[in-house]
Amino acid sequence: MSEMETAPFDLLVIGSGAAGMSVALGLLSQRPTARVGVLSKTDMSEGSTKYAQGGIAAVLDATDSIEAHIRDTLVAGGGLCYEPAVRAVVEGAPAAIRWLIANGVVFDREDGDLHLTREGGHSHRRIVHSADATGLAVQTSLETQLRASGAILFEDHNAVDLIREKLPQGRQGRCVGAYALDRRDGRVHRFPARTVLLASGGASKVYLYSSNPDGSTGDGMAMAWRAGCRVANLEFSQFHPTCLYHPRAKSFLVTEAVRGEGGRLLRPDGTRFMDEYDPRGELAPRDIVARAIDDVMKRLGCECVYLDISHRPAEFITHHFPTVHAEALKFGFDMTREPLPVVPAAHYTCGGVMTDLSGHTDVDNLYAVGEVACTGLHGANRMASNSLLECLVIGAAAARDIATRLDSIAELPPLAPWDETWVTDSDEEVVVAHNWDELRRFMWDYVGIVRSTKRLERARHRVKLLLNEIGDYYGSFRVTSDLLELRNLAMVADLIIRSALARRESRGLHYTIDYPTLDTVAPPQNTILVPKTFAVRRVS
Repeated sequence: MSEMETAPFDLLVIGSGAAGMSVALGLLSQRPTARVGVLSKTDMSEGSTKYAQGGIAAVLDATDSIEAHIRDTLVAGGGLCYEPAVRAVVEGAPAAIRWLIANGVVFDREDGDLHLTREGGHSHRRIVHSADATGLAVQTSLETQLRASGAILFEDHNAVDLIREKLPQGRQGRCVGAYALDRRDGRVHRFPARTVLLASGGASKVYLYSSNPDGSTGDGMAMAWRAGCRVANLEFSQFHPTCLYHPRAKSFLVTEAVRGEGGRLLRPDGTRFMDEYDPRGELAPRDIVARAIDDVMKRLGCECVYLDISHRPAEFITHHFPTVHAEALKFGFDMTREPLPVVPAAHYTCGGVMTDLSGHTDVDNLYAVGEVACTGLHGANRMASNSLLECLVIGAAAARDIATRLDSIAELPPLAPWDETWVTDSDEEVVVAHNWDELRRFMWDYVGIVRSTKRLERARHRVKLLLNEIGDYYGSFRVTSDLLELRNLAMVADLIIRSALARRESRGLHYTIDYPTLDTVAPPQNTILVPKTFAVRRVS
């Protein structure tokens, strides 16, 4: 550990999904001698990228157009998309797909051409995919490249906090590294770095039901907030409409492409309902579909609805959706013969740490890319298959920016070691487990798909109590992985609740019964929260 704690990295990446790996590989392709470190909370592959089923949106067909993809994204975003971000990402999509193919990702083809499917919100077939396991194909290929690249990988390392340079008169300067817990030896170590990238994903595990892996605990958002970065639009939590409903399925995601290829949503009596909620039916954007399902379940008192594609040929289903078909069979459901029981589950955090289109945050030398960040691409509602695309396009821009700036970054100051002089090992781990469960339950009940001011105020009161209790616990005992995740989740939960209370209208993914319509008087505004430690630097 001594060499690791003294030799600074040119780039320290916190997170090992598509965003983090694309920046690491992009920098190393331009600066092969750069010292790059990658922190992964568990195994390198165990992030959200691996579980992305659908695909990546890109205009690759002559009947489609860049303007159509931009227009679809803006419509889905409910008036809050930052149009320059939408244009930059959409225009960068074809190059991103070529880069993935060059790095070994194999996409489905038909008669030699890339096979394009369609998902909710898209007006054309423009989704490139690898069957229904696109994320796995991307993660596997990029991880293979990264392991051979010379980057230094630190698996089983939980980032604890970012480190900012101490300036005169108590001021804080640039980001100069991070502290991270080695889960294998239980010790916290220093990671000095000229630049730091947050690529740690979203915060959907703040909810009781989620399609995300266990590590989606808002770590990067919480660390950036504590370090002085603003966050934006955290009230927009996207709930995937169709996760497999079974007590042992742990919210297995049923890709939107099933609806894109003709899947129908049914009530328990077998009747369709989506046409009653939106003229686009099953192809409406996710927020509309999720709210429709939520409404049907509440009206009928049923535990789930059903997604049926059994009217398509069995060979078509098993060819296009082998992963979903195989997983459903494990739980006794054959989607070639019968509908699948589905429920909504928290899926994607549309807001996050404010950045520009090169990934800069409010803190010098600190970048954020992917679900942890808010570029303005998604607005009030992420459109399907734009998220992996954002990782790649903004990731490439961040890598270019870091490569050009490395030589001008001043030498790093010495970093203080982690201080645990006054802490002890906890003998009350049950407190962490209890608080974790309570947090996720009241977030699901009070800050879910349909909200009200009364519910949000109740959640705000609960989270304040939890934050105080967690703060006392954190200051008294040695940190553990569970404690770090709970601390971050509670902080992000508070930010989500504050953002939701600030938006007095229903827009995109934020729907409140107290303000059920759009505010058409004032122009649409982002919800921006500013920390007490707000940095001097400001991204637009």
